[in-house]
Amino acid sequence: MTDRHQPPRPGLLQRLSAWLGHHARSMVFSLGKLYRAPASTLMTVAVIAITLTLPAGFYLFMKNIENISGDLRSTTRISLFLKLDVGEQAAAGLRDRLQRQQGVADVRLISRDEALEEFRASSGLGDSLDYLKENPLPHTLLVEPASELDSPAIRQLLKRLQQQPEVDTAQLDTEWLERLYTLLDIARRAVIIISLLFSFAVLLIVGNTIRLDIQSRYQEIVVTKLIGATDAFIRRPFLYSGVWYGLFGGLLAWIIVELSAMAIAGPYQKLGQLYRSDLSLVTFSMGDFMILIGASTALGLIGSWLAVARHLSEIEPQ
Repeated sequence: MTDRHQPPRPGLLQRLSAWLGHHARSMVFSLGKLYRAPASTLMTVAVIAITLTLPAGFYLFMKNIENISGDLRSTTRISLFLKLDVGEQAAAGLRDRLQRQQGVADVRLISRDEALEEFRASSGLGDSLDYLKENPLPHTLLVEPASELDSPAIRQLLKRLQQQPEVDTAQLDTEWLERLYTLLDIARRAVIIISLLFSFAVLLIVGNTIRLDIQSRYQEIVVTKLIGATDAFIRRPFLYSGVWYGLFGGLLAWIIVELSAMAIAGPYQKLGQLYRSDLSLVTFSMGDFMILIGASTALGLIGSWLAVARHLSEIEPQ
């Protein structure tokens, strides 16, 4: 027989409103709990921030190293030293032919006289060079490869240019840049490994903090379960605590990295002046900032979820 006095089942909108309301209250409650324990909160946030500062700082360091080194393709240039019996008119003709070849962006001709004058000015041997019977330097073509060429394609272009009958020697001075980019690739992978290790450390920090919080509220959780609260209901404030820890830790890590960047901005610009380059220190972009905050918040949520899933199930009313 149906009970006529049974209350009607709440509608979907009412259930959704109640669910969102409890999430909002859990979020505010967990934030207030952190506010009421400033010492322990600051210690946990500081440890998380320091843990995140190292991979974030390495990432920013890599961005600035890449800014200094520039793009390998844009700094690559092939020097073609022509045979001594090649005249300037023939060298100009070769320049025009190479200029039209595929994979060549620009070709510059340095005549024998120009090369000798540059050598005279840079070497300091002006008086000694006057005793030379003839100019020993050849005409030189400086070939700039197209920007879309990668390193193997540039080397193929080098071989093709070497086969020109007027060319005596073709030189590609990029080995030191290739070594630099290899080291940068190693450093990038090291940053990824460091980031993974320190992310795991953040999970441990947040998980241990939430575990201690669960133990301190053991009796409260037991009573709440006795009156019929579900694990999901009890879990939410702890999860939001992990979110707040991760969020505040990420913000503090960003502040530490930015302050460190400001501290080295002066020497960095002085380095640029020594190399006659207008260097500006690269800091976190808005995208980098959002990734840091999002990752730290996600780590806080995951760490708290793991801790709650493990320890909350062990608490049952007797």
